[in-house]
Amino acid sequence: MTALRQPYSELSPNVYAGLVQASMALEKSSLERPLLELLYLRVSQINGCAFCLEMHSKALRKSGVDQVKLDALAGWRVSHHFSDAERAALAWAEDLTHIAENRAEDSVYQPLLSHFSAEQISDMTFAISLMNAFNRLAVSMRM
Repeated sequence: MTALRQPYSELSPNVYAGLVQASMALEKSSLERPLLELLYLRVSQINGCAFCLEMHSKALRKSGVDQVKLDALAGWRVSHHFSDAERAALAWAEDLTHIAENRAEDSVYQPLLSHFSAEQISDMTFAISLMNAFNRLAVSMRM
């Protein structure tokens, strides 16, 4: 592993604190913690953030999620380990992470409405966006 390029949390403490505060607010949302962590892990897989992969895998195992489910996450579309609600959320996470190509189309958004409230969809969208920000910081600065 290479050395940290810049200690961004120290160089921009107020900005970093805002991201951490947003993360703490999401922990208090009505979204279940395992779902949030599952979204964080999938986004981190896509973005290739090794630090975040370790952190969120550990949190999911600690919360009781079976290792077999974590092993199947990258192939969630063909795995029987994920509920319809998780599938809708994971599709949204992938679409937003690849937003330049996918544009957050209605075909991906509409299934969320069957499983989540408007507030939960908003919180989920913030969570996905936040994890993308954390991943970009960690990957670009070689955390």
